[in-house]
Amino acid sequence: MRAIIEILTQAGKARSVYDAIKKIEEVKEAYLVTGRCDIIALVEVKDLKTLGELVISKIHTIDGVVKTETLICVE
Repeated sequence: MRAIIEILTQAGKARSVYDAIKKIEEVKEAYLVTGRCDIIALVEVKDLKTLGELVISKIHTIDGVVKTETLICVE
């Protein structure tokens, strides 16, 4: 299953969060962006439970992450 995760960071932390995000195995693509979030990451996981664990245990624990929004791909 694929999802896009929008990540909002603390001011001045976008680059370090981006570097940490790119090291996560399930992250297939990541981009620094402008707009309502600072980073978007395309992830691939086996199921919804694994997606939740990824967001809670790996992404939310990165220093500088303020908030995420997960968009689950349906096609």
